[in-house]
Amino acid sequence: MISKPIIQDAVATDGDKYSVVLENERVRVLRYHDTPGDRTSQHAHPDYVVYAESSFKRRLTFPDGQKHEVDVKAGSVLYMQGHVHIGENIGDTDTDVIMVELKEKER
Repeated sequence: MISKPIIQDAVATDGDKYSVVLENERVRVLRYHDTPGDRTSQHAHPDYVVYAESSFKRRLTFPDGQKHEVDVKAGSVLYMQGHVHIGENIGDTDTDVIMVELKEKER
């Protein structure tokens, strides 16, 4: 029997970059910081909202090998559906964001 790899939580895989700011039964708020050239391990997020505290450029690599580059401006707010990825800072500035992970679906 072939088993699927266990996809880890971002705080478990990259605790040097992610920290929990607040957590309750409905949301988990994370602070994320990295520097140019930094790369995360593969990890998963549920649906989430990101607030960019800084401008940055990143490459997201998905399990199927697809890559997506984003150029985010400070002050931007983005909604992302849950997914698994590896993140890489491909710009020349630090990445600083606040992420609000949602723990429940719409009512």
